Amino acid sequence: MLTPSRALVAVPLAASLLLPTRLARAADVNADPSNYTSLLPTLKPGDTLHLAAGTYAPTGSTPLPLSNLDGTASAWITVTGPATNPPTAIFQASPDGCCNVVEITNSSYLALENVYVDGMHVSGAFGISAGGGAANLVHDIRVEGCTLVGMDNDGDPADLGQQDDGISTKTPTWNWTIRNNTITGAGTGMYLGNSDGSDPFIAGVIEGNLVDRPTGYCIEIKQQNPWPSVPGIPTQPTATILSNNVFVKADHAATTSGPRPQVLVDGFPTTGPGAQNHYELYGNLFVHDDEDYLLQATGRVHVHDNIFVDDSMHGAVNFTDHDGYSVIDAIAYNNTIYSVGTGIAFSNAPSGVGFAVGNAVFAATAFSGTVTTQTDNVTDTVANAAEYVNHPGLAIGSMDFYPKAGSALRGAKMDLSSVSTDVDYDRDFNGTAKDFTYRGAYSGEGTNPGVGDAGTSSGGGVDGGGATGGVDSGTSSGGSGSGSGSSSGGSSGGAGDASADSGKPAATSSSGGCGCTQAGTPGSDARSLLAWMAIAMVAGFRRRRV
Repeated sequence: MLTPSRALVAVPLAASLLLPTRLARAADVNADPSNYTSLLPTLKPGDTLHLAAGTYAPTGSTPLPLSNLDGTASAWITVTGPATNPPTAIFQASPDGCCNVVEITNSSYLALENVYVDGMHVSGAFGISAGGGAANLVHDIRVEGCTLVGMDNDGDPADLGQQDDGISTKTPTWNWTIRNNTITGAGTGMYLGNSDGSDPFIAGVIEGNLVDRPTGYCIEIKQQNPWPSVPGIPTQPTATILSNNVFVKADHAATTSGPRPQVLVDGFPTTGPGAQNHYELYGNLFVHDDEDYLLQATGRVHVHDNIFVDDSMHGAVNFTDHDGYSVIDAIAYNNTIYSVGTGIAFSNAPSGVGFAVGNAVFAATAFSGTVTTQTDNVTDTVANAAEYVNHPGLAIGSMDFYPKAGSALRGAKMDLSSVSTDVDYDRDFNGTAKDFTYRGAYSGEGTNPGVGDAGTSSGGGVDGGGATGGVDSGTSSGGSGSGSGSSSGGSSGGAGDASADSGKPAATSSSGGCGCTQAGTPGSDARSLLAWMAIAMVAGFRRRRV
C-alpha cells in the first residue's frame, strides 16, 4: 500500500509570518566526539543533530544520553549519524559497566538514526534503553537504520548473555517505531515491557529489522497489568505491528535462563485501557529455533502472510496461555509453514475468535487443538512440499516457497472478510494484491516475482529467491528514511519531516534500502553467509511492499 504523496505547497508571505516560532528555530547542528554532549541539551523541536563519523566512547558515563529532548508531533528532534553502510558514528559501552550505551529519559517525538551501538561485551550493558518505570515519561520514539552488536554478557557465563538486551523498554511507553535495524548476537534482541507486567509497550511498529542469532528471544513483548496513570497514555484500542522482519536463531548450549521461543507476544490488560488491544504479525520470515516455538502468542493476536521455517523439535505458532493471561483471539491465515514439528498449535482454546484459514503447512503435525473456524488449509508432509512450491528448503539463499505452476495450493476463493480490518490482509508476502484463491503466504504461481538478491529483480522471492535467483552475499543499501514513525490501530503517530508517514505503518511506504548493515567491526567482512543473506533479504522487503 502506498503512502499518499505529499504535494509541495507554496506559503504566502503573510501567512508565513504567522507560522509558529518553533519552525524558525529548527536547525541543523553539527557535532563530533569532542562536543556532542554539550550540544545535545540545546536541541529544540525540529532540530537535527548530525553526528560526525568517529568513535564516541566516554569512560564512566552513558555514551549517548538522550534526556529531556521533547519534540512535537510536527517537529521531531532527530539525532543521526552519517547515512553510511555500515554506520560510522560508533558508540561504545564504557568498560566499567556503569551504563547502557544509549539511555532515553523523559523524551518524546525523538528519532535516533544511523548509529552503530556496540555493547563491547561489557557485562550488563544494554544497547538502547528506556528504563526507570512510570517516572520516566518516554513516548513517540523512532529508532531507524541502526546497527546493534555486543550485548551478550549478563555476568553469567553459563547464560550466554541471555539477559542482555539490544533494545529495552522498562517504562510505560507508546508509539515507538523500530525500523530497518540490525541486531546481531544479543542475549535478547528486543525486550519490550517488564517481567512483572508493570511497564506496557503500547501501539508500537516494529518493521524491516534483522534480528540475527540472539541467545534467547529475537523479540519479547511482555504481559501488561492494568496500566498506570501516565499523562498522554493512549486509552483507545490500538494495535502493535510486527511486519517485514527477518528473525534467525542458531543452536547453542543450554542456558541458565532456559529455552526461549524466537518471538513472544504476551497478554494485554484484562480490564480498562488496553484490554481491547491486539497484535498483528505479517510479512515476517522466521528461520530456525531448536529450543521452542518460532512464535508464542497470548491475548489477541493476528498472524498472516508469514513464512515459518525449520523448527522440527517444536513448531511454528503456539497460541497459549502465559503468565496468567489467556488466549482471546487466535487468528492465523495465509501463512506458509515448512519443516516444523507442529504447524499451528492451539494449546489453549481462544475465548474469542478462533480462525485458521488458508494456511499451507508442511509439518509432522499440521494442527493441534481446534478452533471454531478451521478451513481451506492445505497440509502435507515435509517430503511432499516440492509438489506444491518451487524450492522448499532450510537455507535462506535457496528456499523459494512460491507456488509451482499448477500448484494444488490454488483452490476455491476464500472468505477473509472477517479479518479485512487487518493491515495488508489483502497483500501477500511479496506485497502483491491477493485474489484469495491461494493457500499459504503467496498469491500466484510459477516464477516468483519477488526480489531475489539485494538489489536486482531475479525471479526469486525474498524468502530466498529460488534455485536460480538466490540471495547473494552483497550488502543492502545504506541509510534510512526520515520522518516519524506511525502507530496503528487508531493511535496516531507524529509527522516528522517532509517524508513522514501517515495512516498505515511505514512498512508499506518505503521503497529504498533498509538501512540494515553488517555486524561486527564497521568495515569488516567478518560475518557469516547466513546473516549476509538475511540482510539482503531485508533489503528485498523494502522493495516488495510498495
